[in-house]
Amino acid sequence: MLLKDDKKMFFTISFLIISILAWGQKNKIDAIYSGIPWFDQNGNTVSAHGAGITKENNRYYLFGEYKSDDVIDFTGFSCYSSEDLYNWKFEKIALPVQKSGKLGSHRIGERPKVLKCPKTGEFIMYMHTDDLKYKDQCVGYATSKTINGEYTFQGPILFNGEPIKKWDMGVFQDEDGSGYIITHSGNLYKLSDDYKSVTKQLVKDMTSHCEAPVIFKKDNIYFWMGSGLTSWERNDNYYFTATSLKGPWESHGNFAPKDSLTWNSQSTFVLPIVGSKDSSYLFAGDRWAFPHQKSAATYVWQPLMVSGKTIRLPDYKQKWQINLVTGQWSESKLKGKIIPNSDNKKIHYSGLWKTQNSSNDSFSDKSSDEKGATFSIDFKGIQIGLFGVARPNGGYAQIEIEDETGKTIHSQMIEMYCKYPESSLKYLSPILKKGNYKFIVTVLGKHGNWYKKDGTEFGSSGNYISVDKIIIRK
Repeated sequence: MLLKDDKKMFFTISFLIISILAWGQKNKIDAIYSGIPWFDQNGNTVSAHGAGITKENNRYYLFGEYKSDDVIDFTGFSCYSSEDLYNWKFEKIALPVQKSGKLGSHRIGERPKVLKCPKTGEFIMYMHTDDLKYKDQCVGYATSKTINGEYTFQGPILFNGEPIKKWDMGVFQDEDGSGYIITHSGNLYKLSDDYKSVTKQLVKDMTSHCEAPVIFKKDNIYFWMGSGLTSWERNDNYYFTATSLKGPWESHGNFAPKDSLTWNSQSTFVLPIVGSKDSSYLFAGDRWAFPHQKSAATYVWQPLMVSGKTIRLPDYKQKWQINLVTGQWSESKLKGKIIPNSDNKKIHYSGLWKTQNSSNDSFSDKSSDEKGATFSIDFKGIQIGLFGVARPNGGYAQIEIEDETGKTIHSQMIEMYCKYPESSLKYLSPILKKGNYKFIVTVLGKHGNWYKKDGTEFGSSGNYISVDKIIIRK
């Protein structure tokens, strides 16, 4: 029997536990947000590009390129995990830079994908390896006994005793457990029972170009998607269908609106989510931000509409949720107090900022390309977000959040480049302890440019940073 004081202590502790749990639930990321940096449990930027997703024991594992802001060299493949596809835990660098060989220093490692072999229970990671000039490409593989262990690189995967000398690649696992490797230009290879070699080629040069290949299946239809060759630039991705992996494959054109550039992304994976009421298909794409791929490159994850032979990304969903039990998804709105860019009492501008309202687009944001120009706002709450307009002359900005003592507690680079004007959420902070903060955005005075092998130039024509509005969650 509990005494009076014991009961009081019991209820006090119970209340504190419930309060802590409620606070934790309240302050978790509550949806999938596209086009903004994501943060792991430590507040660090999630770096997992060219990624694949593998489900194991009701947990999702995200494997991707752990990028650098300074070099294109292989710097390791990362592993993150999540129970809800919203909140990501950094597990480890699943495959680090090797002492030598195909994934040694000053080499390329891209597009890691992990399959669990039904026969052996082993986890096999596949990837593109290359030299820095992209002249020594092949598909390599690594193995691990556990999904979140450190993978052991085994070298090239062989077909008829030879490496598969292709670059962009992906994987597909069919319902019968058969595994496949897909490569650029429409090549499809069937894996052996242990997933460590290739037994035959099912499709050869089905299409020209077609980087970032992805295959998924719904009902009795196979879908094969890919992108054009525009280096780090985004383009209108397209797709094919077939009732057999051997083909014939039928071309269907774009699956997002023409000139949307697949909502500024490049395909990397499609995750089927099968529930009790429906099945949803998560399109995972990369929004590259060369050269600052670690800091500023983001992810475009969207619900893919699939009906018969047709797939679509009809519009851009900034925030959406997925019920992993029922398999149903829903669009949701970002809630909070909106501060328009015209509120000069709350937003403090330093340097030259002009209101954009030209005949080129209908937006009325403020923007600046003056290096060192800033805008800032003092706020009280737990989260702050920035909506801006990306344009062909967009550049990089540095974001900082200071606490009430003036200490910088968070710093993040973002990019505002797009081939066409578009307004969307560009940044959403990690969830903060409720308090008083200052939000500062600085024009860095630089932008990205890059070239294809044939010398074609891509990238921004300016350094502009934009503020459309600010949102504060209290």
